[in-house]
Amino acid sequence: MSASTQSPESASTRFILKLSCPDQAGIVHAVTGILLEQGANILTSAQHGDADHRRFFMRIEFECAEARTATSLRAAFAPLSERLAMDWELVDAARKTRVLLLVSKLGHCLNDLLFRVQTGHLAIEIPAIVSNHRDFYQLAASHDIPFHHLPLLQASEDQKQAQERKLRELIEEQRIDLVVLARYMQILSPEMCRFLEGRAINIHHSFLPSFKGARPYHQAHERGVKLIGATAHYVTSDLDEGPIIEQDVARIDHSMTPDQLVAIGRDVECVTLARAIQWHAEHRVLLNGHRTVVFR
Repeated sequence: MSASTQSPESASTRFILKLSCPDQAGIVHAVTGILLEQGANILTSAQHGDADHRRFFMRIEFECAEARTATSLRAAFAPLSERLAMDWELVDAARKTRVLLLVSKLGHCLNDLLFRVQTGHLAIEIPAIVSNHRDFYQLAASHDIPFHHLPLLQASEDQKQAQERKLRELIEEQRIDLVVLARYMQILSPEMCRFLEGRAINIHHSFLPSFKGARPYHQAHERGVKLIGATAHYVTSDLDEGPIIEQDVARIDHSMTPDQLVAIGRDVECVTLARAIQWHAEHRVLLNGHRTVVFR
């Protein structure tokens, strides 16, 4: 079962189960049988079989006739999951994902996400915003969200480690489920990437795997491409190589300057990142090696 930081549980009637395991006959029957035994009614179900790797993926949303805790349902499901060698997660569908936002000096993704949450179009909680600059403390305050300034004034390894220790303490203290690099222009250490495996999303301002690294819009302009894009992916220690969750593009032409590409691209970045966060928060994304399965 995948690890996550959970707040104290309360009884609920609606849950989400997502799983992956080696593919074999009878998985759906076995899973739905356990749910039936627990008095569950399936509301939605999606599945995918990866023929190349012989692996099965499934997401089920269900409700119980009587209120239950996720812990009690996990206990009932555990023997089957062990027998089928599953990677799985079962969560209370009513519980909002707690998201920590990291940002540097470009605030378009941050502002977009805060607006979506404020207007009810993105059902997550944001307990804190972290930045290595002070630029957006007033924006955070306007949304009544604590702002944490964790500067990196020098490029020393000691300061980097100290800053990441504070970041890790905040993640644990606030019971953060997902960390979002909303144009956070710092590279996380391999240790931090391992700590956040499967629960940190980055937005990269190009259509990966093209134009990795810095100044991708300028790289795209030099190559004369006709489409630019943005990629939301899970963070790994390999820069811009993590499993891709969502991508989108915008058409451009030869008359546009790099600055115009940047302006167009920012809109694409906002939409792409918001979709990826929503799908992760709704437990629609399953890891499949270096790829993802996304049940939309």
